[in-house]
Formats: sequence, C-alpha cells, structure tokens
Amino acid sequence: MIPPKALYDYLIVGSGLFGSVFAHEAYKAGKRCLVIEKRAHIGGNIYCEEINGINVHKYGAHIFHTDNDKTWEYVNQLVKFNRYTNSPIANYKGKLYNLPFNMNTFYQLWGVRTPQEAMDKINEQRNEFAHIIKPKNLEEQALKLCGKDIYERLIKGYTEKQWGRAATELPTFIINRIPFRLTFDNNYFNDPYQGIPIGGYNKLISALLEGIEVKTNTDFLKHRTEFSSIAKKILYTGCIDEYFDHRFGNLEYRSLRFEHICIDDTANYQGNAVVNYCEREIPYTRIIEHKHFEFGTQPFTVITREYPDSFETGKEPYYPINDNKNNLLFKSYQELANQQTQTLFGGRLAQYTYADMDDTITAALELWRNLGEK
Repeated sequence: MIPPKALYDYLIVGSGLFGSVFAHEAYKAGKRCLVIEKRAHIGGNIYCEEINGINVHKYGAHIFHTDNDKTWEYVNQLVKFNRYTNSPIANYKGKLYNLPFNMNTFYQLWGVRTPQEAMDKINEQRNEFAHIIKPKNLEEQALKLCGKDIYERLIKGYTEKQWGRAATELPTFIINRIPFRLTFDNNYFNDPYQGIPIGGYNKLISALLEGIEVKTNTDFLKHRTEFSSIAKKILYTGCIDEYFDHRFGNLEYRSLRFEHICIDDTANYQGNAVVNYCEREIPYTRIIEHKHFEFGTQPFTVITREYPDSFETGKEPYYPINDNKNNLLFKSYQELANQQTQTLFGGRLAQYTYADMDDTITAALELWRNLGEK
C-alpha cells in the first residue's frame, strides 16, 4: 500500500554498492530519493578509511574486475580507475607461492619448468586418489582434483580457517573445480578489466550518491513504521531474515574480524597487497597492505590482519552458508518477499548470496530497468 502523503518516491535502505547504484538511477530519472544507512558512513563493505593518505579497505580487500564492457564504462564515467592487477601470494610455513595456481606455483612446488612437466606431476598426484569415485566431503573432492601437495599446502588450512570446520566436515560444493593455468601468469582474474578507483572506493560511492539525500546512523528496522510511511517504494538491502523478524529461523553466515595496524617505521611491509597464510596454526587468513592497491610511496604503511569469525547478532554477515538447509530457508523468505507490494529486495544480504562488485552493479541496474520507471 502506497502512503497517501509520501515525501519520497524511493527509500533506499543501505548505502552499499547495490543501494547506491539503484539510488543513482532513480535520481537520474527525477525520482525523489532518501538513502538511509545504519553505519556511521556510506559505502557498505567497500568503504575506505583514510589513514595518513592511505585508503584502508576497512572491511577487507576489494578489487574491481569485470568482463562486461558496459559495466566497466558505467563505473569509469563516475571515477577513474588505476591499473592495479590482483596477484596474491600464499605463505605456507615460510615458503611463498604464487596464486592462482600457475606455472610459477608449480615451479615453486616441484621445480617443473614446462607445461607438460606440470601436467604430468598434477596427474601423478591426482592418480593417488583415483579410488575416490564420489567424494563425500571437501577434502576428498580437493584431493581428487589436485592431489596431495596443492591441497595440503595451499587449500586445506586456509579453507578450514575460513569456514571454521575441518575439511572432512565441509561439503564438496565449496570446491567444484580447481583451475590450473599452464602459463607463467600471476594475474588472479581472467577478466579484461581490473583496477581500483583512484582515491579509493569512497569516490565511487560519493559519485553515485551525488545530489541525493543521505542519513547515516539510521536503523530502518528500529523505525520501520515511520520510514514506511514516507516513501512510495522501499528498496531493502539488509538481511532478508532480519526484515521478516526471523520468522522461519536465522540464515547462517561466516563473519570476519579485522586488525588494522599502522607501521610508522616501515615503508613496505610485504611487497604485495595481499598475502594469504595457509597453515591452520596461524589464526588469520591473510595480511593486506593497503598502499599497494594504489601504488603508494608513503614512508610508512598500514596492514590489516583478516581473521575468519563465527557469525552472531552484532557481527557483520560476510559469507552465506549456502548449504541445502540454508537455501531452503532462504527460499521461504524469498516467497514472503515476493508478496510485498511496497518493498523491493536487492543486494547480497537480501539475496543471501556472495556477489562480485560488477555482478552487484548489473543486478541493481537490472532491477531498476525491470521497474519500467521513466
């Protein structure tokens, strides 16, 4: 039901990438928009905190990449991007390995120098587990796909930390395939377009929300009746189960915890933006050195240790646990959402999915187009 005296055409709940793109398109079409944000800042998880001239990715590393020409053009008309290329490194017991799995990795593992030598070694390791016909868990799946060395050094510990469970207790769908690149190429993504907004992601969000009324430190669910009365339509980008007061139960997530450290007497801590720590004994999964995202030359640096964490009320939900139980639960909430006449649902939390930034932008644009507004 549309409020009789609505002040706004759209109330957008959440100023992350999905909400900001939708608000941008609605505002361009002449719609009256209000964006409200529960946090003290806009931008959701791509927010950057500026520390002494270094843009710190406060909620984990975000590297924009896409194979979609139109999406790349869309963001570049708003901000300029640099040429950053994601080439993470894995640290296992003090030894360093290039990622993704490519000829550099295989040389570091086995000393092989040619693609044929690499494939022979991979197949030799796979054949040790040829008896596994139908893998029952992630460990069996990974051993069948890549063999013992890659699994034990570069997959097992990292994955167990990430999900907080032994690999023998994790479902196989987490690793459906393991791509091997038989070239000396450390570029993590295959997409033709990649980079970081010059000056950080805040510039992208600010450009999207330019001219639009925004209120931070504002919790929609605590004032639902009041906010529902001021807009014709609502776009909700928060947790879908929370919107419906957990009617069917709680959707499960994994969370993250970040430890940000400014190192005043070091200009270059690790020589790379992202270094993964793969053994289980080290509690964090990676260290991020933020200045390398923008080729910083400051005489100091800022690093972040990223720790996997269990999810509970008060923590940020990062990774949905898309097993059968949770997917069925989400489907029940989705059916409720489809019955709403005033409220639209979009974004990773409302859709209970992990989405790359380019896919998030595409989904927001598609939602706007499907509304058929002029």
